[in-house]
Amino acid sequence: QVALVESGGGLVQAGGSLRLSCAASGRTFSSYSMGWFRQAPGKEREFVAAISWSGDSTYYADSVKGRFTISRDNAKNTLFLQMNSLKSEDTAVYYCARGAGPYDYWGQGTQVTVSS
Repeated sequence: QVALVESGGGLVQAGGSLRLSCAASGRTFSSYSMGWFRQAPGKEREFVAAISWSGDSTYYADSVKGRFTISRDNAKNTLFLQMNSLKSEDTAVYYCARGAGPYDYWGQGTQVTVSS
C-alpha cells in the first residue's frame, strides 16, 4: 500500500511563492514517475507537472511553464513543487500522484489560494 501526503499549501498574494511537498510511504517511491495535478472550484482536475523516476525528465502544463518547478528527493521519498509568480488562476486544490502507466495512487490534496 502507498500513502501520499501533501503539505505546504496556504494563502499567498499574487506574485508570491509557495513550495508544496508530497511525502510518500513505502520503499518503491524511486521506481515511479510522479505528478502534480490541481482542481479549481467548478472545474475538472488538470495536469500541472510530472517528473521521471530519476528526476532527469520533467514535464509541465503550458499554464505553469517557467513559473513552477517539479523536483524529487528519492532518498527522502518526497516530491516537491516550487511555485513562483503565483496568479489568482493558480488557486486550486493540488494533488500529487504516482505514475504507473495511469496514475494509481493519489494524495488527499492541499489547498492553494492566491489573492489578487
